[in-house]
Amino acid sequence: MRTCVGCRQRSEKSALIRLVWDPAAAQVVVDPDKTLPGRGAHLHPTSRCLEQALRRRAWGRALRIDAVDAQQVSTEVRKWVSAHDDSMSTQQ
Repeated sequence: MRTCVGCRQRSEKSALIRLVWDPAAAQVVVDPDKTLPGRGAHLHPTSRCLEQALRRRAWGRALRIDAVDAQQVSTEVRKWVSAHDDSMSTQQ
């Protein structure tokens, strides 16, 4: 079980997207296999949870890093979801 950084509800790992800080690229990246090293943040693949995480500025706290480009994270998540689903659902 993991907690979504957007809605703060607990779900199975398989129901969440895992994001990690990539120090080489100096950005947050989606970890599709959930195997990259480092601290991860989990998010339901929904627009609502993404917006809540952005509004709460949850990425920096969850990943324990100072500066997070929220726009880059949003783009990364939306790109990954659109490649794996037709559109981000509005419901969980």
